[in-house]
Amino acid sequence: MNDESDKQVSAQPPDGDASEVGDATPASEGAPKPRDPVDRWTRILLVVVAVLFLWYVSADRVAPWTDQARVDGYIVAITPRVSGKVKKVNVVQDQLVQAGDVLAVIDPRQYELAVQRGEARLEIAGQETGADTATVAAAEASVAAARARRIKAEQDHERIERIFQQDPGATSKSARDNAKSAREAALAQEANARAELEKAKELLGKGGDDSPRIRDALAALEQARINLSETTLYAPSNGGITNLELEVGHYAKKGVPVMTFVSDSRAWVEAYLRENSLANIEPGDRAEIVLDMLPGKVFKGVVFSRGYAVQKPTSGSAGGLLNVKGDSGWLRDAQRFPVVIHFEDESASGHRFMGGQADVQIYTKKSNFLLNGLGWVWIRFMGFMSYVY
Repeated sequence: MNDESDKQVSAQPPDGDASEVGDATPASEGAPKPRDPVDRWTRILLVVVAVLFLWYVSADRVAPWTDQARVDGYIVAITPRVSGKVKKVNVVQDQLVQAGDVLAVIDPRQYELAVQRGEARLEIAGQETGADTATVAAAEASVAAARARRIKAEQDHERIERIFQQDPGATSKSARDNAKSAREAALAQEANARAELEKAKELLGKGGDDSPRIRDALAALEQARINLSETTLYAPSNGGITNLELEVGHYAKKGVPVMTFVSDSRAWVEAYLRENSLANIEPGDRAEIVLDMLPGKVFKGVVFSRGYAVQKPTSGSAGGLLNVKGDSGWLRDAQRFPVVIHFEDESASGHRFMGGQADVQIYTKKSNFLLNGLGWVWIRFMGFMSYVY
């Protein structure tokens, strides 16, 4: 008995230890287990990926975005319309210019002389026209006189013939012959006077400014003035100068380009969107543009047109076979079509360099507030990222 009692007493811990053990056991059983951080971040990441996937699938149809876009615009070859020695060049390579700025000047002296000759020619034509008018008036007077002589000769011939019919002996045969000859001569003179009148009228043409001589002189003078004005080359609009091949003293040839002008005032963005993003895009849809040249700045735009055709794979030549391109892989490459977007205002003027890259976000009429909001955030995020790529 004593041995068993001693074992029981020895098996029990001291008072202080017993209380600590008794308190620890229920506390450890009721405390919450700590959450695994890997599991938590995995769940968050899955939620983010799911949201991005749903946004990507839905936004690709009604609020598409693309980073495959480039600035485009009109390129004009500055070509002289007259030939001559270059007197002045006012621009340098890659210079920005405003509409109406003088780019270069061709020596105008020979064209100023041509204008002076044209003015003199017009004055002479006016004098000649006045002389021809006087000639017509004289010819008309000659016709009137010839007509009067012809009438008198016919009357004399008729009177002699009437006398001869009444009394053959009252007039001689020579008198009758003279009267007949005078009538025929008067007819010939009248015909000749009328011919001279027609000739004078043809030389005069229409009277006043409608005279062929006057109109010809006016046309020559106008052409000389046009040629003189073409000796100065102007910038057609706001833009930049490139490919400058002109210097003072060079001989500029008519029809040969001397520099290239890239318009900035009519620049646009050509965005290349996947085929499945085009269904809901219409002209007039709102758009936002970020130019790589101006990171972080968003410009307003509007859809102008949507492309309807692109170049198909190269076909075989005549007499040959079709060249079929074999693409391997589970997913085929998406076909892209151009969408032209015009800038809503001129706030990007001077920074729309031809061929420059851009990001574009389009808001179609079938989009909603949530997708538009996500697109608004995304295009600005991409604008910020333009600082680093």
